Amino acid sequence: MKQLLLAAIAGIVMLSLRAQEPVSPHTFTEDFNDSSLRNFRYGSTGIKDAYKYRAGAASQAEPGTKVLLFRIDPADSAGPGRGPEIISNNFTHFGSYSARLKLPQVKNVQPNVGAVVGYFTYHMDSIQGLSEIDFEWLIADPSIVYIGTWTGFEGKLQRIGRTIDLAKGRIYYTISKINYNGTPATLTGLQDQPETIPAIDGFDASSKFYTYGFDWYPNRLRWWMIDPATGKKIVLWDYQGSTLGIPQNATQYRMNFWHTNTWPVESNPKSVEKPTSPYGLEVDWMKYEPLGMK
Repeated sequence: MKQLLLAAIAGIVMLSLRAQEPVSPHTFTEDFNDSSLRNFRYGSTGIKDAYKYRAGAASQAEPGTKVLLFRIDPADSAGPGRGPEIISNNFTHFGSYSARLKLPQVKNVQPNVGAVVGYFTYHMDSIQGLSEIDFEWLIADPSIVYIGTWTGFEGKLQRIGRTIDLAKGRIYYTISKINYNGTPATLTGLQDQPETIPAIDGFDASSKFYTYGFDWYPNRLRWWMIDPATGKKIVLWDYQGSTLGIPQNATQYRMNFWHTNTWPVESNPKSVEKPTSPYGLEVDWMKYEPLGMK
């Protein structure tokens, strides 16, 4: 009986691993210069409007640049995945991720809009649980960035997160919690590095393109962006000292843009309005470099 039980468990694990194959072993960059995608597929569980997504579009912010253009549909209901989204064809795992993008400008049009840009990884595995690493922006205030992870299973999801106003150099919090409505616990020590972030003069993620990235290791996560003045990396969060909240299983690489009616930006509690216009997100490129390929 014990042998049968072990064999069954092994079979379930193998099925789970096969479901995640193939994991991309190579570095790739999607430059969005063409109308077709090489490393990603389009996905949206919302309204199937063609204008929500276009690759190879001419950037309105940077003449001569071709981009992935996401437009939010005002008719879409609230919720992640309802808006435009791209999902990597293959799974990805430990390594370095980076992207260059520009948020839509809405402050003079609809300052209380509730809309999220997500640059992230995501996959829920029935055996190993959730593997998610995030960069998120609530476009009502493009000076604030949300970074963190989700791991675990529905009903007991583990969150680690940090929220930063990059224009002011202000860290709102660095926390751990269980589930979306859990009580936050402040992280300290190696889990809270750096403890301060320099202000980026005039930072506004909707004013021009910026490059953001994260480095994912089995025992460490580091989120960063490129300083437009120096070209050097600014480390936003270097999470070490614990494996709590660090995903261990393979995932899929993604970008999306969606309406939220429950999550206001830190600086504006009214910012949950349904979008009134098809605001546009521009993505210049996305890159993945597996661990050990540098």
